[in-house]
Amino acid sequence: MNGRLRGKCALITGAGRGIGAAFAEAYLREGARVAIADIDLARAKATADALGEGAVAVHMDVTDQASIESAVAETVAQLGRIDILINNAALFTAAPLVEITREDYARVFEINVAGVLFTMQAVARHMIERGGGGRIINMASQAGRRGEPLVAVYCASKAAVISLTQSAALNLIPHGINVNAIAPGVVDGEHWDGVDAFFAKYEDKPLGQKKREVGAAVPHGRMGRADDLTGMAIFLASDEADYIVAQTYNVDGGQWMS
Repeated sequence: MNGRLRGKCALITGAGRGIGAAFAEAYLREGARVAIADIDLARAKATADALGEGAVAVHMDVTDQASIESAVAETVAQLGRIDILINNAALFTAAPLVEITREDYARVFEINVAGVLFTMQAVARHMIERGGGGRIINMASQAGRRGEPLVAVYCASKAAVISLTQSAALNLIPHGINVNAIAPGVVDGEHWDGVDAFFAKYEDKPLGQKKREVGAAVPHGRMGRADDLTGMAIFLASDEADYIVAQTYNVDGGQWMS
């Protein structure tokens, strides 16, 4: 344990598995205590139990305001306060423009945009009332930097996360709350298996082919892994990032330059 986050308390949404769980594990190694928030409480509990001392499980549905507020209150009750929020919960979808449905659009924006906004709001209210500032890290995506033929809704939702990060940062920095974002590229894991299935359907490719193609196209030479993102998540939550405000950092193996 290096202790860069020693004594800090973090709330991470969508942390029952994947990238969120990797963030939680990394934060624990750095001395933080972590609330594993997930819509699947059993999964959150299993992850918290596996991570051990310092991790607690919290139920959170980011599409439900009462659930957001309850999860924030429960995190404060169990950990004492929230110093760091990572807005990680998200949903991917893909379809040709002429096949996008209002229901699919609404679901993605409810999770990826409204979920980020209103979780930020609830945690920021706590941080302001408590005093002492804080750190908020939103998970954007390289998809928010550009359009993609089959990914209009998801790309737009992640572009909105980048914009929300900028506006929230300017609004909250007078309270000592730094808001920034991470834009991953293609990250291997269960999430990308689902993405691959969308492309298999719409591009008429065998399962696994799109995944191999995107991995080969990364300048670094491979798809990312969840632990490739943890260093940035630790840095942005640390005292070293005190003068960093409203930025979105690409962690994508060289796929996007900005």
